[in-house]
Amino acid sequence: MTKQIRVGPVAVGGGAPVSIQSMCNTKTDDVAATVAQIQKLEAAGCEIIRVAVPDEAAALAVDQIKEQISIPLVADIHFQHRLALLCAERGVDAIRINPGNIGGEENVKAVADACRQRGIPIRIGVNGGSLEKELRAKYGGVTAEALVESAMGHVALLNKFDFDDICISVKCSDVPLTMAAYRLLSERTDYPLHLGVTEAGTPSMGLVKSAMGIGGLLCMGVGDTIRVTLTADPVEEIYAAQKILKAAGVRTEGVNLIACPTCGRTRIDLIPLAEEVERRLAGCHKNLTVAVMGCVVNGPGEAASADIGIAGGDGEGLIFCKGKPLYKVPQEKLLDALMTEIERL
Repeated sequence: MTKQIRVGPVAVGGGAPVSIQSMCNTKTDDVAATVAQIQKLEAAGCEIIRVAVPDEAAALAVDQIKEQISIPLVADIHFQHRLALLCAERGVDAIRINPGNIGGEENVKAVADACRQRGIPIRIGVNGGSLEKELRAKYGGVTAEALVESAMGHVALLNKFDFDDICISVKCSDVPLTMAAYRLLSERTDYPLHLGVTEAGTPSMGLVKSAMGIGGLLCMGVGDTIRVTLTADPVEEIYAAQKILKAAGVRTEGVNLIACPTCGRTRIDLIPLAEEVERRLAGCHKNLTVAVMGCVVNGPGEAASADIGIAGGDGEGLIFCKGKPLYKVPQEKLLDALMTEIERL
């Protein structure tokens, strides 16, 4: 089991539930826009939010943002240790930084001291695209061993200044490489791990890469907090993360929708029906398994574990519960009948 840190009120590692993160794409010094986006993300299920802090204007906005949101705020900082100090002074809940790229050791010590005094954890964020040149040369490119050596070098630098409140990520856009790096890292350290496949792309491919990389690692018992990176509205990252956590069996709360792929027995327009069921259940927080099946031959039997479901017929469908038929209704009334039964459960 990994060590546990606290990002504001959210526990990360040490057996705590795997938390969902995202990052704002607004200009951080536009406080109103940033707060509005964070509130949307929180409503969707985001539990930790990160903002870019590229300059002093962004750092000075941190406390104004934090005053207006409910979830923990992480400052993402590169190169300028002074920005980390400003964010620490303004009550940020965590800092994402690479200790090796903020100047000399005196700068690292200053940041470590400021964070230790305020109980602010630091995430060491190693990225394949910015791996140190000497490590690229040593390993002949970006490898799992190179990423882990980079991370552990940053850990040693913080440890040198008596700082141990650490989370680590070792991301790149190559899924097998990312998975290999995290598996190796999990063998070498017990610090909590922040999972992600960086630059995963648009939702269609990005979700596949993230499901394979993040979901695969979670199924192996590796990972304590996750961020799905998509070239899309950040809210889409939250929905994707929730799906990955459910598919990996890490979270069971909320609706689990199962649906058959359709076949030659299907006599009902199942695909749009399943999509509409998914849309209507997006905000449902009941712990239910809901099935949308294409035929009455196999539907109830194959989905016997479902709490409630539909089995399609010829222009009609069967509403069933725990594999047992309840009643038949015409196709056009199936969706409303299903939602009525879900409300009753």
